[in-house]
Amino acid sequence: MNRLQRTVKAPTSYEGIGLHTGNPTKITFLPAPINYGIKFIRKDLPGRPQIPALIDYVSDSRRGTTLTLDGVQVHTVEHVLAALAGLQIDNVEVELSSNEPPVGDGSAKPFVDAILQVGIEEQDSPKDYLVIESPIFYSELKEKEGVELVAIPSADFSLTLMIDYKNPALGAQYTAFFSLEDDFIKGYAPARTFCFLHEVEELKKQGLIKGGSLENAIVICDEPLRGKELSELRELFGLKGEVFIGKNGILNDIPLRFPNEPCRHKALDLLGDLCLLGRPLKAHVLAARSGHRANVAFVKRIREKYIERVERRSASKQSPSTSYSMDINAIHSIMPHRYPFLLVDRVLSLEEGKKVVAIKNVTINEPFFNGHFPGHPIMPGVLIVEAMAQAGGLLLLNSVEHPEKKLLYFMGIDKVRFRKPVLPGDQLRFEVEMLQFRRGTCKMAGRAYVEGDLVTQAELMATIVER
Repeated sequence: MNRLQRTVKAPTSYEGIGLHTGNPTKITFLPAPINYGIKFIRKDLPGRPQIPALIDYVSDSRRGTTLTLDGVQVHTVEHVLAALAGLQIDNVEVELSSNEPPVGDGSAKPFVDAILQVGIEEQDSPKDYLVIESPIFYSELKEKEGVELVAIPSADFSLTLMIDYKNPALGAQYTAFFSLEDDFIKGYAPARTFCFLHEVEELKKQGLIKGGSLENAIVICDEPLRGKELSELRELFGLKGEVFIGKNGILNDIPLRFPNEPCRHKALDLLGDLCLLGRPLKAHVLAARSGHRANVAFVKRIREKYIERVERRSASKQSPSTSYSMDINAIHSIMPHRYPFLLVDRVLSLEEGKKVVAIKNVTINEPFFNGHFPGHPIMPGVLIVEAMAQAGGLLLLNSVEHPEKKLLYFMGIDKVRFRKPVLPGDQLRFEVEMLQFRRGTCKMAGRAYVEGDLVTQAELMATIVER
C-alpha cells in the first residue's frame, strides 16, 4: 500500500555560510501543496525565481550539485535534498537568501533537526513512486576509480555503497541501509563531508571551499605537512593553534562520528542526488566509488531509460477509440499505398509541420510472416523503417496544400538502429519529428516503440513531387 505524500508542518529556518561560496545565507523550509515537488526559491533576487529540484536543471556536478534555470543558480544542494529524501518529504518550498545553502557542520543533520522541530505532515494523496522493474546500470570502468551504479527491483528503497580510494589514509569502506525510517536520522544524516589534504590547495585555487573549516569538513591527511602548507591551512581554516596530523590520519585529530563516516557521507550525497528524479524510488541501489558526476549521470539514465519509458507506455495505452487524429479512411485519402503495403493503421496525434504519432498493429496474418523466419516470426526491420517512413509521409503531406495531389519520394535513410525484435501481437508506436523542411525537401527523425521500449530509430530524408 502506498504511503501518503508529506510536507513540513510549518516554516522552519537555519542560518550559516555556504561551503564553497562562503556567502552568509538563511534557508527556510515552507509547506507546499500536494504534487508540488521540491523547489528552491531565491528570495534575494527580483521576482523570487524558482528552480525545481530536478535532474533537468543540473548544470555542474564537480564538487557538489548545482542547479541552474534562466541564469539563476543554487550551489551544493545535495545535503538539503538528502535531508528531504531521508525524511521522505515530497512537497516543500526551499527558500534561500543567497546562492548556496548553509553548510552547517558539513552533514544533513542541521536541516533534519530544523524540520523535526516543527514536524512533518502527511497529505491526502498517495506518493507517486518510481518502481524499478528491471535493472538499470551505469559504469565508468575506463576511469581509474572503476565507478559502478545499479538500481535493481525492490519492494522499498535501500542502498549499498562501497568506496575505495586506493589510499592508505582512507582505504576501502562499506555501508548499507535498508530502511529510511530506521537508519537515516541517526545513522546517515550526521555524516560529514570530507576531502583529502592534497585536494585542499587545488580546491582553493578553483575558488571553492571559501566557507570550509574543520568545523564542517573532515580533512584526511594523505601526505606529510610542510611548513608553507601549515600557514596556508591555518589561514584557510581560521586556526589559531597547532595544525597536525592526528593518530587517526585526520587533520588535527578530529574525531569521527562513525568508523566509516566518509562512506556514509557518500551514501548521503547519493541519496540527495537521487532525489533529483522528482519521485521517491522503490529500488535497491548499489554503488561503487561513485561521486556527484557519476550520480548525476546515473539519475539521467534512470530518467531517460525508465521514467520517459513509463510515461510513453502510459500514453500508448490510451484508448485509440477515444483519442486519434486520422483513421484508416483519412489515411487512404492521402497515402497512395494499399494492402499489403500500407503499414500505418491510425494516427494518434499530428502537429502540422512538427510531429506525428501513429500506430501499426502487427498480427500473425501479415503476409511477410509466411517467409520471414518461418516458425520464429519476426517483423522485417526494413518494413519497420518503411512504416516509420509512411508515418513521416503523413506528417509531411499534411504540411502542404492539396496533399491528395502529391506523392512523397524518400531520398535517404541514415543512422538506422534496430534495438529489439518486433513480434506478432505487438503494437508499434511511431513518433516522427520534422527536423528541417526547405523547398519541398525535408529531414525527419523517427523512433518506433513497443510498450514504451525503443525498438528502432532512424533519420529520413524525403521530397514532395506532383502525383
